[in-house]
Amino acid sequence: MDIYLPIAGLSVNALVIVALGGVVGLLTGMIGVGGGFLTTPILIFYGIPPAVAVASATTQITGTSVSGVLAHRRRRGVDYRMGAVIIVGGLVGALVGGFLFRILQESGQIDTVIALLYVVLLGTIGVLMGKESGTALGIFKAREGKKAPRRHNPLIAVLPMRWRFYQSGLYISPLAPFLLGLGAGMLTVLLGVGGGFIMVPAMIYLLGMSAQVVVGTSLLQILAVTAATTIIHATTTKSVDIVLAGLLLLGSVIGAQFGARFAQKAKPELLRMFLAIIILAVALRMAIGLGWRPEEIYTVQLL
Repeated sequence: MDIYLPIAGLSVNALVIVALGGVVGLLTGMIGVGGGFLTTPILIFYGIPPAVAVASATTQITGTSVSGVLAHRRRRGVDYRMGAVIIVGGLVGALVGGFLFRILQESGQIDTVIALLYVVLLGTIGVLMGKESGTALGIFKAREGKKAPRRHNPLIAVLPMRWRFYQSGLYISPLAPFLLGLGAGMLTVLLGVGGGFIMVPAMIYLLGMSAQVVVGTSLLQILAVTAATTIIHATTTKSVDIVLAGLLLLGSVIGAQFGARFAQKAKPELLRMFLAIIILAVALRMAIGLGWRPEEIYTVQLL
């Protein structure tokens, strides 16, 4: 069943787009990632212009995150105070990212920059997450004499102005989660990602947050920042395709509910290993696309 996308300027199979949204929603509920790291590259592979893929993916992530947050809220899995600090940082980062996106778009370099950032970012995150989860599962050997992990990173411990985050069981400076949110906000605008694939590991291994509230708090931050990002793209870059976003949203809202249920039964280490494999596969495909010689080297676009 084909449907025309007015902003992207092409026809797509609606069922394929809905199915993609369902897979992304499943990942959102299971692992606490917005799914944009998967949605945006696949949309680009499918033929959607990169700028439209980025802007529309953030719109879809907003809706998916609403479903995910509600699911985790019912089991008291959200730290609202921690989430508020991260959201403030994310909103500032979104404004900075929107400014950079507009500059790159006007210079005609946005497609290349998006692809390069995906390769570097996903490759690094995938390797680190795969190594950590493999060690936890016993696939890789842990270093002998390695000390037990700290409650939170020593650099976080020296930051001033500490607050108590009771739901997470932490007493740390709000500057740490603010800076994490700042970076996630910039990535959301530039790459169309919720930032969860960075935020979840960072919240566990840098901030030392309780595993029970990490996924829900990550989704709360993703919800707020992607909503703001959608507004930024709609008013500045004009790249949001509401038809495309609606099809993705239809599948992802349903998938998020099943993912949240599955997350309570599966081992966290297995989920992280699964995510690492997907991230590395997407990074490899993006890298191949950068070096692949197209059939038409030059194209002419009528304005």
